[in-house]
Amino acid sequence: MDNSETRSGAWTPPPGYQQAPSAVDGIVIYAPQEVQAPAERPATFKCPQCGATTHYDVAAGGVACEYCGYTATPKTEQVGRRAQEFEFTLETWQQAEQGWGVERRLMHCDSCGANLSLDESTLTVTCPFCASNKVTIRTSPGDELRPRFLVPFKIQPGTTRKLASEWLGRGWYHPAELNASAIIDRFTGVYLPFWTFDSEITANWRAQVGYERQERHYDPGSKQWRTRTVIDWRWEQGSVSLSIDDLMVSGSSRTSRLILERLYPYDLEALVAYAPDFLAGWNAQAYDVTLPDAWETGKTAMRERAKEACYEDIPTHHVRNFSMLADFSDEVWRYILLPVYVAAYRFENETFQVMVNGQTGAVAGQKPVAWWKIWLAIAAMLAPGVIIALLGLPFLLLGGAGAIFFVIGFALLIAGGVLSVGLYRRAVASEAA
Repeated sequence: MDNSETRSGAWTPPPGYQQAPSAVDGIVIYAPQEVQAPAERPATFKCPQCGATTHYDVAAGGVACEYCGYTATPKTEQVGRRAQEFEFTLETWQQAEQGWGVERRLMHCDSCGANLSLDESTLTVTCPFCASNKVTIRTSPGDELRPRFLVPFKIQPGTTRKLASEWLGRGWYHPAELNASAIIDRFTGVYLPFWTFDSEITANWRAQVGYERQERHYDPGSKQWRTRTVIDWRWEQGSVSLSIDDLMVSGSSRTSRLILERLYPYDLEALVAYAPDFLAGWNAQAYDVTLPDAWETGKTAMRERAKEACYEDIPTHHVRNFSMLADFSDEVWRYILLPVYVAAYRFENETFQVMVNGQTGAVAGQKPVAWWKIWLAIAAMLAPGVIIALLGLPFLLLGGAGAIFFVIGFALLIAGGVLSVGLYRRAVASEAA
């Protein structure tokens, strides 16, 4: 529009329009006014009857007041595995909501680096992951991607210590006094972040495949015809298609992947649409493993499944020079929260971590090992083979029947070695985090 028209007052912009910058001198441009969306008011959890602070009660299945008995069920629905999934597009990411939808505080642990979202009424100053009290509390920034779904806590907080006590008492190679001496002050209920991924995979493989056949040959030593197994190798190729559904990848780099995997599986049929009510009185952790990084981890796990499927497609177990090319399609993701009780306990001046699956009650964690028991067990497993082999050695040198003892002893030694390696690995994994 020419400036002369606006100066003469002959024309006025329609309602809802405002003057915008113009790149051409003498031309006035009008554009629709920007409408600011009203800021979302965070939910607060005050009892409407008595004004006290409420919390999500596992037994009641909703927000409850411990003073007057008021309860309210979250206005959400159970969606299970039908929970909406999202494509890897910028649009879906930009449209995602942020923040928890409720006033919360952020606890940062200076010892282990964990960040934990706290309910505004929480007074704890101890990190549940490492039991350190070197923490700082500040206002949550509210710029986290909001989860769309979660699995609510089903295990009552009061049962966690009993479950942990029973777990501590299992295992002969742990200290006998572990169950009585380990001090677990309390478990902290935390919603941990997880990414789930679906994908269709087409895996094309190529390898040398060996097929066994029997052939007769003449043995000059015994002057007899004998039968031996011969493997014929030939190049083969094939293709395998498989669907991956709800592969879970932890969104937290501050929790032990080994411990978390021992808590699986979770029943994702219990997924419900996210509502701030579920976090009332509970802690939560925002993801610090981003979607691209989690997807790379997920693809690695999917490739391993595809490789296993390819090996199953090969009719024999004789395979060499194997190669595979995996193509991914229809990739989708979800961001969800899963319930975990976390505690750190001390035993003989060392700190160990234990977790309880908040849905199933499965327990996993670190347990100290009485290594003297391990070494005695390994010695006991190796001793029969060593003793029998040594007994047969003199007869073997004299050309007698000692060869039989030596062979039996050697076989027992190999078996004992395999069992010893398995026991040692289990003991190391018990203390690993």
